[in-house]
Amino acid sequence: MASEEAAGAKVVETEADRVAVADFLLRLRQEGITDRRVLSAIEAVPRRLFVPHEARDTAYLERALPIECGQTISAPGLVALMTAALDVGPNDLVLEIGTGSGYQAAILSHLAKHVYTVDRFRTLVESAELRFKTLRITNITALAGDGTLGWPANATFDRIILTAATEKVPEALFDQLRVGGVLIAPIGPIDGVQVLTRIVKTREGTEESALADVRFVPMIPGKAARL
Repeated sequence: MASEEAAGAKVVETEADRVAVADFLLRLRQEGITDRRVLSAIEAVPRRLFVPHEARDTAYLERALPIECGQTISAPGLVALMTAALDVGPNDLVLEIGTGSGYQAAILSHLAKHVYTVDRFRTLVESAELRFKTLRITNITALAGDGTLGWPANATFDRIILTAATEKVPEALFDQLRVGGVLIAPIGPIDGVQVLTRIVKTREGTEESALADVRFVPMIPGKAARL
């Protein structure tokens, strides 16, 4: 259903949508997310286009929702937290591991020069690309591939964000992050609680800070043979 609407030529915003977005932005400000660029980027992306049709009325409730291929779209507040922590500049090149519905990439596209996003599921990549086309977003490039390998052809990246859990960030991703760059990842056991971690790459190594306890679907090596 989401893919069918994404293929349409127009996104219709209702009064209920506008109220839900306004309430969400107010909640974010109360929780300390006050960066105007981040808030404007979130406001510019209609979340209901990225969630299952039957969940449209609950798109802005603070909970993850199931999407295709057994994956999820993160709760909206968590997406906002990760976006703010990534601290994206207008000239930055961003790599996202885990395209999912495309919601996080769409928000980042309003902040970055270009977003490169990788997902192991071809179905998710194709659906996300339809949504980007509907929203007339032209600075996102999506790839169906192995996210643990990053995207060497387009490295080096200023920012990297992982939207799937990993016990250890793959070295390939650190190699593709510039010195001074920021990486955000949920790190910890894939079947338990992870720590959303902000990592800054330095000449001497890395500087890490914990942001929140989270639960993400696992990052799995390889490209999905089906879907």
